[in-house]
Parts: sequence; C-alpha cells; structure tokens
Amino acid sequence: MLHKDIKIGRQNLEWFQSQKSGTKLALLSHTIDIMRLVLNSFMESGAEAYCGKRYKHVKKGSRRYGRWGFNPGSVRIGEEKVPIEVPRIMDHEKKANIEFSPYKEIRDIPAPDDQFMSRLILGISQNDYERASRQCAESFGLSQSSVSRRFVEISSESLEKFSNRDISREDIVSIIIDGKHLYREQIILCVGINIRGEKIILDFIQSATENNRSIKEMLKRLIARGLKYAEGILFVSDGSKGIIKAVKEVFGNKVLHQRCQWHKRENIVSHLKEEDQDEYKGRIQQAYNENDYDNARKKLLEIAEELKKINKSAYGSLMEGLEETLTLHKLGLSKKLRFNLGTTNIIESINSMVSRYLKRVTRWHNSDQLFRWTAVALLEIETRIRKIRNYRSLKDLRIKMKDELKLKNNKSKSLKAA
Repeated sequence: MLHKDIKIGRQNLEWFQSQKSGTKLALLSHTIDIMRLVLNSFMESGAEAYCGKRYKHVKKGSRRYGRWGFNPGSVRIGEEKVPIEVPRIMDHEKKANIEFSPYKEIRDIPAPDDQFMSRLILGISQNDYERASRQCAESFGLSQSSVSRRFVEISSESLEKFSNRDISREDIVSIIIDGKHLYREQIILCVGINIRGEKIILDFIQSATENNRSIKEMLKRLIARGLKYAEGILFVSDGSKGIIKAVKEVFGNKVLHQRCQWHKRENIVSHLKEEDQDEYKGRIQQAYNENDYDNARKKLLEIAEELKKINKSAYGSLMEGLEETLTLHKLGLSKKLRFNLGTTNIIESINSMVSRYLKRVTRWHNSDQLFRWTAVALLEIETRIRKIRNYRSLKDLRIKMKDELKLKNNKSKSLKAA
C-alpha cells in the first residue's frame, strides 16, 4: 500500500515502474500524483536533451550545458495548482542559465475554460445542464462541485467582459431596444447595428418595466463606454413611453425614433373581434409595405377612418405614434432596409436564442445568477448572429438621417449625455 510518508517530489515514471504492485495500484487512485510523475518525466527528458543522462560520466568541459539545480514552478491540473521542480540548465559558454523550454511549453497549454464553457453552454441550450456538467467533470477530471465553482468563476468573468467592453471604435448607426421575460424576471436588451451591418449586443438591464430611469442609466453607460452619436442614431423600439422618453432625454436632437411596425399592428388588431383581425392585419401590413411615405400614410389614415366607426380603441391605437412608425418611409429608404429596421425583430431573434439557452432555468437564485447566465448566453449568441441584409444601404441611412436632423459632418468622437 502507499504510505502517507511517500511524497512525489522529483520521482518520475521510471521510479513508478520500479515500485511494487501495491504501491502502483495505490498511486493510480491519486490523479495529481500520477500527473506529477508524468510532468517530472517530461522535465527530465527536456534536461537530457541538453545535458545527457543523469550521472553519465563525460569528460569535463566536453558539454556546453550542465545541470545547475532546480527552480520552483507550478502547473495547473484541473482545479489544483500543483508545485513542481523545474531543472535549471547552465550554458557554460555564456555563463548563464537558459530558459527551460519544456516548462514554458507546459505553462502555455491553454486551460480548458473555452471547451468547458462551450460544453456547459451546449448543455444549457439542450436543456441538460446536469448532463453537461457531468461530462465536463469527466473530461477535465473535476468534481461536479468544482464544475459549479468554475462556472461561477468563468460566468463572472464573462459578465465583467460584457459590461465593460469598449465600443468607441464601433460606428453605430442604429440601436434597437426591447424587453424579454426570463422566468418571472424581465431584462431589457440593447443591440447596436454598426455601419458594416454587424449586430453588437451592447448592454442589458434587469427591470420590472421599461421605465425611463433604468433605460436612461443604461444609455448613459453606453456613452461612458465610448458610444458616438454626433452624426445621429436611429432608435427602434416598441411604443414604450419610458424608452422613448429616456432616448430623447439622453440624446436630444441627435436621434430619430422608429416605432416597431409589428408591435403597432398587433396592438391595433388586438382590440378587434377575432373574425376581423386577419383582414386588418393584412391591410395594415400592405400600408407599411408601400415604398412612398405619402402612400403609406394615406392607406393607414383610410384604415383609421374605418376603425373609428367600428372600434374606437383600435382607432386610437393606430393614430397614437403613427408618424413614428413611418420614420424610415420619411427618409426614403429602401424596402429591404425598412424590413430590417422597421421592427424590433432583430431583438426578437436574439431573445429566441436566449430562451433556448436558458429555458431550463425554473428559478433564479439571485440577481447575480440572472446577470451571469444572461451575459454568458449573449456573448455566445453574438458569435452566431449574422449581418443585417442590405447593410450597404446603411451609409445612405446615415446621410439621410443627418439631413433630417440638420446635422453637419461633425467628426467629434462623442458628446456628453444630456
């Protein structure tokens, strides 16, 4: 049996082979000791490449390199930081110690964090966190409690990375804001579209409602992180008064607001009898499909006159914010670009992916868990989302937006929040 006083110091696999069967069997249950033996053998092979076999007699001065003791070192094995002794090699010609490359190679091996996180994310998306955590434990030699600790550690780092990303180099043309419910909690998600058509998940907050104060704080954080808006930004959102008020208070006359046509259409028809909903839904969508602003507005007003007679609630819903649903029509932008930025569907798509990742969650232990898990999911999702279609027209949007806002070619990096 393996006695408690047997400690693996500089012993290697040759030493292991020379031990009795009982000692070998006892050692096999000690993963860290076995790994230390393997590391020591690797170190000894590296030293032999420079200095030859230990204790082999050679003529004095015939070798350039010689052993010169050991330096303390360490290597992470699973959750453990294992101390090892690193051979020190003397270069007799230069009269200096050399950098021992085998040790550097071991230290440069990437930790399994990326694989670990990918497997856990996959488990979350497949609604099987328990199975994924078990597989991680088996793959990386960790206990499941260690997996949980590692997930907390890495997800905390992900949240920190997400919350503090520098966005000063991003030329943001449009920002979409919308809410998402995650098991009785609501998050408000903010996604930017840069001039290259790339979708960048900028920030999110936990908020019971889309209220002015919390949205305003989020927008100011974006400015602190480098968001530029001197050349104007198109904001896309539903009809939330809190979002609209916050956007106008923070960005003033540097912003245009596009009301989500999908939300507007659904709000209108929700007031109607079920047998009338499909007809008016189709007609409202046909109006929004018009390329010309005047034609689109005319068709919507014709529908409004009909609704005024049969359902005043539906009529009021259509008239409220009607002009803001036609912002992109006023700018004369193409139908393809209106399709992308005329609704909050970009966020709806991201929300759908968030749901797939976090659907298994039946209870948030605390707000920290909600934030950590959401940040992990969003960072993973961001690597998978594509550019918006017809993104080359975004340059046209920038020009027409500046004309509409009567902005000059201001090249200043950023403006302070109102």
